[in-house]
Amino acid sequence: MKSDKIKKGVERAGARSLLYATGISKEDMAKPFIAVATSRTDIIPGHIHMARLERFIERGICAAGGVPFFFGIPGICDGIAMGHTGMKYSLASRELIADMVETIMKAHSFDGLVCLTNCDKITPGMLMAVGRLNTPSIVVTAGPMMSGNYRGRRLSLVKDTFEAVGRFKKGDISLEELNTLEQCACPGAGACQGLYTANSMACVTEGLGMSVPGCATAMAVSAKKDRIAQESGERIVNLVRRNILPRTIVRREAFENAIKIDMALGGSTNTVLHIIAIAKEFGVNVPIGMFDEISKHTPHIANILPGGEHFMEDLDSAGGIPAIIKRLKNQLNDVMTASSKTISQIANDAQILDEDVIRDVKNAYHKEGGIAVLKGNLASEGAVVKQTAVSEAMLKFTGKARVFDSEESCMQCIMAGKVKKGDCVVIRYEGPQGGPGMREMLSPTAAIVGMGLANDVALITDGRFSGGTQGPCIGHISPEAQVGGSIAIIQDGDDIIIDIPERKLQLGLSDLEIKTRLSKWRAPEAKETEGYLARYAKAVSSASEGAVLKS
Repeated sequence: MKSDKIKKGVERAGARSLLYATGISKEDMAKPFIAVATSRTDIIPGHIHMARLERFIERGICAAGGVPFFFGIPGICDGIAMGHTGMKYSLASRELIADMVETIMKAHSFDGLVCLTNCDKITPGMLMAVGRLNTPSIVVTAGPMMSGNYRGRRLSLVKDTFEAVGRFKKGDISLEELNTLEQCACPGAGACQGLYTANSMACVTEGLGMSVPGCATAMAVSAKKDRIAQESGERIVNLVRRNILPRTIVRREAFENAIKIDMALGGSTNTVLHIIAIAKEFGVNVPIGMFDEISKHTPHIANILPGGEHFMEDLDSAGGIPAIIKRLKNQLNDVMTASSKTISQIANDAQILDEDVIRDVKNAYHKEGGIAVLKGNLASEGAVVKQTAVSEAMLKFTGKARVFDSEESCMQCIMAGKVKKGDCVVIRYEGPQGGPGMREMLSPTAAIVGMGLANDVALITDGRFSGGTQGPCIGHISPEAQVGGSIAIIQDGDDIIIDIPERKLQLGLSDLEIKTRLSKWRAPEAKETEGYLARYAKAVSSASEGAVLKS
């Protein structure tokens, strides 16, 4: 066992003495040492209930004959960080999380790892560490939040708070109703109720085979989630004893499966960034074009918020990810998972309990999957859009550019009612380097939807969008403005041509005009000159490469 480095030999007397000080027994010294990386915190609703899940993971580890050791990993709530400088730290925290898990695991020579996680950058950060370490591991995602309720209507965070701000500004709802909605939309613990980034990444994790079946959609407040936590604790000891490594489970075939499941669900565009980054740590090349190729051949069979009307609780009741796997069985690679079951075994054991929530592939909501990758003279390295959340009328759109060099200036314009039908809003210098940190643009997109302009206005950015975004919102434009991408030289009134079916994003200028403007362009000064973000901006790669730190 790896832990023998700290447990065995005369020269390890001091280390053993310190271990005994933690309360373990002499008999425990012969057992596998299992680390549990937990992101429990009081500030993120998706994590506030993790103390209970920790107890069940601990039960499972002890029951299987292991010794659990818990250590903390911090997290950021994207919804709370949204719309201000705090969001710059969200994506950047993913790299810190991966490094912290690696550091604690390596420093203490643990035999196995359980990752207790839930939200946007925390889950991918932990998965990156799992791939890097290649120590027996399993992931427990802490579950979705139940829907809110107001006068018999089910509520969700994005539609009933962020978008409600736009409805209030338009005069559709009163300030009193807005105040009521914000208190009712999030009734308690769990990740936000739709296929926003947290729940999308939970589904990807299960699709990769790194969680036990049913984990992704089991509700945060359910006894089902408690049982999954205990089962995962038992499983990790078994994985250690059999020396089943993450890179044995998560190969290229597993990434193909995860992307197909993601496309079938219509998950967050942020999964593109994260899957590419995770794959790098597992030693697998997943180019951005792979998402588009898979999407073209994977039907969209579950219509979950924000693009659809179903909630995560509906997906769970319909059979969860095992039921999605059952639907896609003939398209998926039959590989082993951390549960010891193969994909075909999971499919055979699954039940589809609601034919509308999880449709047959012949009756899909859309013929293609959730995400499209666009290219053109505005995005030579690619840009992404959640095409299943775009109305038919807006799949092709030509608009006049309204250019903003920050999210804040754009938001002021939107709230003042100055964005009009036919505009294509451009938010730039918000990319990985330019932001820095590639902020999510949920506030502007939600305000546009709330003001009734979703079918009249497009928005493009070198930043990111929340998984809660709907409408023709195109992000991750690469190269970004800060490094001289074409988005840097757009001027107010330029034509922006969007053609999602043809996968095109074009600036309506001649090659000569673009070249002339770029020759006159100069990079602006860095927004952050000290601290972590300044270091991050100097080391981060393009969004098309997963926005990982360059070695």
